[in-house]
Amino acid sequence: MLKKINYGDKEAFAKVLEDRNVSVDPKITMTVLEILQKVKEEKDDALSFYTSKFDGVVIEDILVTQEEMDKAMSLVDDEFISILEDAKRNIELYHKKQLKEGYEIVEADDVYLGQRVLPLQRVGIYVPGGSAAYPSTVLMDVIPAKIANVDEIIMVTPPQKDGSVNPFILASAKVAGVDKIYKVGGAQAIGALAYGTQTIPKVDKVVGPGNVYVAEAKKLVYGQVDIDMIAGPSEILVIADKDANPSFVAADLMSQAEHDTMASSILVTTSEQLVEEVEKELEKQIQELSRTSIMEQSFANYGYVIVASTIEEAIEISNEIAPEHLELMVKNPKDYLPLVRNAGSVFLGYYTCESIGDYFGGTNHVLPTNGTARFYSPLGVDSFMKKSSYLHWSKEALQKEGAKIIRFAKQEGLDAHANAVRVRI
Repeated sequence: MLKKINYGDKEAFAKVLEDRNVSVDPKITMTVLEILQKVKEEKDDALSFYTSKFDGVVIEDILVTQEEMDKAMSLVDDEFISILEDAKRNIELYHKKQLKEGYEIVEADDVYLGQRVLPLQRVGIYVPGGSAAYPSTVLMDVIPAKIANVDEIIMVTPPQKDGSVNPFILASAKVAGVDKIYKVGGAQAIGALAYGTQTIPKVDKVVGPGNVYVAEAKKLVYGQVDIDMIAGPSEILVIADKDANPSFVAADLMSQAEHDTMASSILVTTSEQLVEEVEKELEKQIQELSRTSIMEQSFANYGYVIVASTIEEAIEISNEIAPEHLELMVKNPKDYLPLVRNAGSVFLGYYTCESIGDYFGGTNHVLPTNGTARFYSPLGVDSFMKKSSYLHWSKEALQKEGAKIIRFAKQEGLDAHANAVRVRI
């Protein structure tokens, strides 16, 4: 089920990396550009047109009312609400530690300079609907923004065929503290957040996962607004030693394969015997689960196993791949953590399955994919804050150092810069 490759075979290993670089069809880009332009020009009328076209529903008022929120809460069982609240507490506990403060440096001659750390004023959260309705994503996107003290959090999500919103999505939004929710999805929702319409205000940043049209729209509006990242298909890389339970390994590989036929599941192990046992477990467990065909296609497309000589070499392989999720299913996993350079989130030990992080553990599940863990970070409080610097120089300080600044400006051929100092001294 998993394709076995040798790390020493650089050509085969390079293919593992290449396989994950999924390019966007130019036709999709052109379609998204057309949608964005129509939203920019026609605003709410464009949203109505595309909601009717793509979602098959006509909605008079896209703002979710309090009555709709109350109805959704009544449809969700108390046990699940309690679970959402518990997950919220764990996510808050982890993310509150990420809060940063500014600083100030005071020098002689009444010179002082510093940095301010400020929350964004308004952010937009995109939440998929339909079969890909994930309440956990609402918590992961909204809670760090709340901790950052963002003024207003707006959520957009596509309506269901009856014009309503998935009640579990609304319940999670209520628990997380979303300010306003609009029933609109797809690239048109991203356009509305980026440009503003008569109903939906323009935001400073757009975050949240979506299909290829949503991802392309986020890419195209970047610069008009900030975005979190361009998320690709889900990924997991499991590093397992000879003592790892093959049942656990197989289960964790499938936990990502069930997302998408494009999802990537890679096992790197020091044990040939474990490979055989994991294969048997995959064949057994996959028949007991509901998304069998998706998982089988995912493994056929992007399922790999690599045998390494040591755990250190296995981590070297992982660092090259830079996976979204990395599981260190080895003895004394924390001893190896300093060797990990490139991974969105790391899960330590035999019992810390990635699913814990997806829902309940507290770490964020909005993570860099497609090798971008080499330079991107998980979504967090920093994602919803910006920094601004300030500087004060007195007359005495400028008279003392002004000639140096004039020389610097002249060296760059910028006489007006030099003159701005000269007229003061």
